[in-house]
Amino acid sequence: MQWGEQVSHKVRDHHRLNGGMSRFDKIPLYLSWTNESVNEVLINKLCNDFSNLVKYKVINSPWVPGAVELIKHLNYINHNCFIVTATPQDEIIEILHELELHSAFKEVIGAPTNKSDAIKLIMEKYKILKDDAIMLGDSNTDMIAASNNNIDFILRKTNENQALQANLYTQMVDNFL
Repeated sequence: MQWGEQVSHKVRDHHRLNGGMSRFDKIPLYLSWTNESVNEVLINKLCNDFSNLVKYKVINSPWVPGAVELIKHLNYINHNCFIVTATPQDEIIEILHELELHSAFKEVIGAPTNKSDAIKLIMEKYKILKDDAIMLGDSNTDMIAASNNNIDFILRKTNENQALQANLYTQMVDNFL
């Protein structure tokens, strides 16, 4: 633990409560909790290190049960699927290409566009009515983005969002089977 146990716990707790927040906002905040001299070089290095770790972990992680089948089914019945994520745009595109899933989505919008703005852009661009849209997510920022656009929200339950589960009154799923 490079910056000590207290900072590590504070970072972990904040990250769990703010899972959909961009790393470009988180990393400078986390560095401000240390005695480290915060500068662009360090922020860029940590963002790059984090990016490499995220890409590796996502590409090599097990699938949520039923997720691939759900994506294929929605495309088969001509539903448009989109990805709105705090992951940087170029990184999510790289991940989707590596997983051979890029063509499964009508559009993918990552950081720096925030999720609320991305949903609004997609709904306007594709003329999607609020009643025809659903946001499926696993973080507070996902729920807020759905709420800001007056669309239904389904929470995918994870160990990291248990506090959100306890305080949210919406449909929730463990997996997609």
